[in-house]
Parts: sequence; C-alpha cells; structure tokens
Amino acid sequence: MTTAAVLARRHDTPWWWADAVGIAAGVSLLVVIALWINGGGAGEVAGGGWAAVTAIGRLPGLLAADLMLLQVLLLARIPAVERAFGQDRLARWHRWTGFTSFHLMAAHVVLIVLGYAGQAHANAFAELWDLVTQYPGMLLAAAGTAALVMVTVTSVRAARRRLRYESWHLLHLYAYLGVGLALPHQLWTGADFIGSPAARAYWWTLYAAAAGAVLVFRVGMPLWRSRLHALRVGEVRAEGPGLVSVYLRGRRLDRLPVRAGQFFLWRFLDGPGWSRAHPYSLSGPPRDDLLRITVKDLGDGSARVAGLRPGTRVLIEGPYGRLTGETYRGGPVTMLACGVGVTPLLALLWDLPYAPGEATLVYRARTEADLAFRDELAWLARHRGVRVVTLLGRRAGDSWLPRDLAGVTLAAVVPGVAGHHVYACGPEGWTDAVLREARAAGVAPGRLHTERFAW
Repeated sequence: MTTAAVLARRHDTPWWWADAVGIAAGVSLLVVIALWINGGGAGEVAGGGWAAVTAIGRLPGLLAADLMLLQVLLLARIPAVERAFGQDRLARWHRWTGFTSFHLMAAHVVLIVLGYAGQAHANAFAELWDLVTQYPGMLLAAAGTAALVMVTVTSVRAARRRLRYESWHLLHLYAYLGVGLALPHQLWTGADFIGSPAARAYWWTLYAAAAGAVLVFRVGMPLWRSRLHALRVGEVRAEGPGLVSVYLRGRRLDRLPVRAGQFFLWRFLDGPGWSRAHPYSLSGPPRDDLLRITVKDLGDGSARVAGLRPGTRVLIEGPYGRLTGETYRGGPVTMLACGVGVTPLLALLWDLPYAPGEATLVYRARTEADLAFRDELAWLARHRGVRVVTLLGRRAGDSWLPRDLAGVTLAAVVPGVAGHHVYACGPEGWTDAVLREARAAGVAPGRLHTERFAW
C-alpha cells in the first residue's frame, strides 16, 4: 500500500459526524422559527387581517434564507461534511434544498406583496413596484431573485440535460451572486432583524460561516494544495475510443490525503477555459510519485484533455467522494461500472485487500470497442483472481442491463452478492437502477457504495 493510502486511512470518519451535521441543520430551522415567534410573528398571525398575511409571509422568507445558506454550506467542500456524507448525497440534498428554498422564496414574495397591498388598500402590482424601488436593498433583492430563478430553471432535469456541462456549471455559479444579492435586504428592512439582537447575531453568524467556508475550502485550501504539490501533466495516453488517461506528477504527494476511488476538480492551465473545473476520478491507486485520471470525451473541457502537453501545470480541488474502501475490512466485493464509471472502480480493484477470487467486476458498455483498461483487467484477473463480467448493448429502458438480458437479476449475474460489499459508479439513472437491484438481492445498506455522474 502506498504512503498516501496509509495516510488517508488514518482519517476514518467518526460514526457520529453524519448525525451531528443533520441535527445542526434541523436545529437551524427551529431557531429561525423560534426567532420569528419571538419577534411577534405568531401574535400578528393571531390578530388576523392583512397584518397576519404579512407576518405569515415573513416566515417562508426566513426559512428560504436559512436554506440558501445551508445550500452554500452543503457544497462548500467542508472536509468533515464531505467525509460524513460524500458528494453524491450532498449534491442530492443541495438540489432538494435549492428547489425548496426557491418555492419558499416565491411564497414569501407573494404573501408580503399581498399583505402590504391589503394594508395600504393598493393594487398588488403597484405595491410590488413600490417595494422594489422605494425600500432599501430591494433592487438588489430583485436582481438576486432573477439570478436564482435562472439557476433553478436550468437545474430542472429536462433543461440540464440540454446543456453542456461547462455551460450548466457557469450558470450555476450565479447562485452565489443570487444569494449574495437576495439576502441583505432582510438585514436592512426586515422586522425580524431590526428589533432583535438575538436574530441579528444568529444571521450574521450564519452569513459569516457560509462566506468563510467558501473562502477557506473552495478558494484557500485548493490554492494551498495546488501550490504545495505543484502537479504537472507527465503523459497523456489513449485508452479507447474517446478515452484518455492523464498521468500527473508532483511533489510531496505522500501528504495528499486521497483514497482510491475519490475524485478531484481539475483545472489544466493550458489556455482559455482553464477557469472551469471538471470532476475526474482517479483511475489508479494514489502513489507517492504519481496520480492517474481517465477522461471520456463528453464535452468541450474533456475533449481538450486529449491534447494536453507534458509539463502543463494543474490546479486541484479535493479530494472528494466516499466511493472508497474506508469501511471495507475484507471479504467478497462486487464492482458495477457503466462506461467511464469504471475509472474509480479500477482504482479500488488495485487498492482493496480482498483475497484472490473474492472480487467481481460487472462492466457495462455499449460495444466491445468501448471497453477500456483491457490489459490491466487481464492482469488483475490473472494475478488477483478478479472475475470480469462484461455486459454489452444498449440499456433496456430503466434497467441496469442491456436489452438482450432484460429481466436477469443481479443475484444471477453475481451469485452470493447479498453478502458482498457492492460498489457502483455510472450515470444517475443507471446507478439508481443498480441500487434498486442490489437492495432487492438483499445487500445490506451499509455495504452499498455508489457515485453518480450527470454527464
């Protein structure tokens, strides 16, 4: 085992971290409700009339603000949160939190406008215009709301699938601008802020925590690690149709706390487009002198990788992901890969301490030409007894299998899989189908390890 792998294994995640983070998030919402009640919200609702509508409207606005800041924290790459939940789960929660906060924000706007218009006996549209143009911070809030609407619309699955990854990622960054512009008006004009020192202390603390987490973990730590390890492209090697491996060399890689199966966000300083980071998993176990990633040509950024020249400098952000051997202590293991999803699983096949004959790789691809790493898989089969099962052909509906094998169970493909550790990586729909099949086969939840990718 490499020094880097040993170092990574010393950082096992305490079992209570996930519960602690979940409890903290729930408590934050309860605090918001308590501050609203303490600020007179419940009393105004009890009084009835248009004032009650306004008071009710403040609550979804406060909850939306809290959820927006929780969203920022969810994907601020905080190491403790990353190790507790993993990027896969955090991304799903980020998506759910985003849509929930958007709907709450919309309810806040509608109820506040109606409440103010009712009290002033004014037209609702005229009152909306007056609020935006006359109240401090409201023009900024309107601009922030427009940015959040754009991000929300482009995050709907149907819209997201029509966008290139690079375009979607650039648009998604406007969420930070939207949050930054939408929230300050509450501090300047919100009744729940102006009259309550406790509320001001809570919100300023939460704002500072969210901003600080982004600056430290999304900016500071990546810059520090990139400078420390000084990664450069060593070699680019073709692995199959539209598939290349990049070998990277740097310094002091023994201090990089990465495990096989994890991924980084990569920026290659080869010209225009370097500012857009791309998530690529390690396709081999981390070594003290070498890292390897394998990239499929799925967009502008990934297509550029094939043309990288040796010596190109690299910026990294990470490592991320829980598709690792952290909880594996030996015994049978099954890997299920679809397409380029084989890359982190290959790294795990090299790294995990399974006994000869205890590992199975189920490798899903459209054609035989799409199968990658043939030589490495053949070596693993000969020397470590890995059983390689290839499933070729177009996918059958929402199944994880090709059309000519529709209806075959995972237990039939991998006998005894109920007692295995199961690792799966592939597109969202395919991975979800694998999860359903694994649960139906009796695999325990603690033995299921997955990672999805959207593009």
